[in-house]
Amino acid sequence: MKTDVYINLPVNDLKKSVDFFKQLGFEFNPKYSNEQAACMKLNNESYVMLLQEIFFQDFTKNAIADTSQFTEVLLAISVDSKEHVNTLLEYALELGAREAREPQINNFMFGRSFHDLDGHIWEIFWMKPSKNGQ
Repeated sequence: MKTDVYINLPVNDLKKSVDFFKQLGFEFNPKYSNEQAACMKLNNESYVMLLQEIFFQDFTKNAIADTSQFTEVLLAISVDSKEHVNTLLEYALELGAREAREPQINNFMFGRSFHDLDGHIWEIFWMKPSKNGQ
């Protein structure tokens, strides 16, 4: 069974969020985007729906998490090298993101994290390929 994944995130200013992620190199699907939502492509099966907070609230009875006090989700994205981790994170910081924690380094993985403009935590990591290619 083929399954696509759509992650919904509330954002305060949709245009600023879209501009931020476009500058980081992410693409958006205009077919699933409008003035209330923007569909950001992670890969061919995974998407992040950036939803204006008032529109996001239509999908849940729960309050939207205050990301300055609570962690609602950790979004982890793998990239192809340690250098790519650093480049992407440093550029995110230049665009207004805040580093979430110290770099995570061990013998098979390297990762760094940032809070986006709305406080959502994005973990960017590279994992050393195993001997069997997995």
